[in-house]
Amino acid sequence: MLAIQNLYKQFGSLVAVNDFSLHVKRGETVVLMGPSGCGKSTTIRTINRLIHPDSGSIVVAGTEITSLSADELRNIRKRIGFVFQQFNLIGRLSAVENVMLGLVMDGMPRELAHDKAVEALGKVGLEDHADHKPGEMSGGQQQRVGIARALAFEPELMLWDEPTASLDPILVREVLVIMEELAKYRASTMLVVTHEISFAIHVADRIVLMDKGSIVEEGLPEAVFGNPQSHIGRQYKELIEYQQSTNARTLSANHVA
Repeated sequence: MLAIQNLYKQFGSLVAVNDFSLHVKRGETVVLMGPSGCGKSTTIRTINRLIHPDSGSIVVAGTEITSLSADELRNIRKRIGFVFQQFNLIGRLSAVENVMLGLVMDGMPRELAHDKAVEALGKVGLEDHADHKPGEMSGGQQQRVGIARALAFEPELMLWDEPTASLDPILVREVLVIMEELAKYRASTMLVVTHEISFAIHVADRIVLMDKGSIVEEGLPEAVFGNPQSHIGRQYKELIEYQQSTNARTLSANHVA
């Protein structure tokens, strides 16, 4: 479904992505993790050419992305959903209008676009909020509208660039639940950039760890986090063990109380 080969991107003197190669099978959920600044977001943004790579190849469903013209790129982007860190909703439009906007701009009749937008909002549990404007919704609900906007095109590939990064911790779970449901039903192939370890453990078919622009380890979650071979992997394992220890102490203290 997705084949990236020898991807390279440099900004000035900073090498953001260095000889990155990854193959993602149709229906697979791959989670891309690593420390801040390691090149995760740059990598995922090259896939639909929000950032143009300096070299390397990116093939989505048999189409080489890097060589497409502007018109060809617009067409392939309809098959690639992208969920950003920021919600990027238009404040004066309702939820359903935000979701259907791209469809209408793409030439779809308004009535059909409205029906598809309502259907997409239903997939993220917001069918009762279709007429609400962004200012009338929580951050988690706004991000779910952003997810619905991507789903409305029925993409073959879904890209997620830290979709919970702009949310308060209490709102993160509602977005992760939607992502877990989408991954479970495998409606599309998913590549997810996230720092949410619990999500990665429960949902990912494969974990890919990056550092300094390159892949340093990849494999099943239980292998990468249970028996890591890289320095970054060992750091994640230590963090998981610390969190488990803290949770155990909290439960013990609550039981005693």
